[in-house]
Amino acid sequence: MAIIDLTHPFEASIPMFPGLPQPELLEYRTRAATATSYASGTSFVIHRYTFIGNSGTYLDAPFHRYEDGADLATLPLEQTADLPGIVIDVRWLVMMGRLAVGPERFAGVELAGRAVLVCTGWDRYWGTDRYLAANPHLVGEAAESLIAAGVVLVGIDSWNIDDVADLSRPVHSRLLARGIPIVENLRNLASLVGRAFRFHAAPIPIRTGSAAPVRAYAVLSETAAQ
Repeated sequence: MAIIDLTHPFEASIPMFPGLPQPELLEYRTRAATATSYASGTSFVIHRYTFIGNSGTYLDAPFHRYEDGADLATLPLEQTADLPGIVIDVRWLVMMGRLAVGPERFAGVELAGRAVLVCTGWDRYWGTDRYLAANPHLVGEAAESLIAAGVVLVGIDSWNIDDVADLSRPVHSRLLARGIPIVENLRNLASLVGRAFRFHAAPIPIRTGSAAPVRAYAVLSETAAQ
């Protein structure tokens, strides 16, 4: 069994949506401090993590957009774990400077019941100023085609699945209205192109939670490629 990590390592310096604070990872109790509480030679470090839910590689639950949508605690595991996955490769489109991904990119592909991951190649800019520049994204009509196809989850290796200049956020609005979770800031999707795999990105089940970092990964299958 081969596992492909699709998650950016989480640290204080990760790219964040402009205006949102950087994560804080602090030693709440140091090894030196805990050493006095245990047997000789035994100590632990205890961390306090403070971060916005939309940090790193993260999942948006419907509650992120809609007050009556499923939160992180009520979002079924069946929508985030052990999903048959497929990668839609649009790197060539992005290389041509065309950042908008339309519904035609999903036409004729069997998507029902699958996690659909859009490979733009944008993850190569992670940690640089360019990563948070104008982003590869889906258009609203693409979201409609995915809904009609019966997808279970949609992910992208860009910092937003929507055009950040479009304040109506049509892709978030349409997918989350149908209860379809979104995973953003993925990486390594290029390594999955043309391969059969199962996708996992389950979040912590936080009550009234809207979004949370996930450890997204793919388990490669021995079956034929897509």
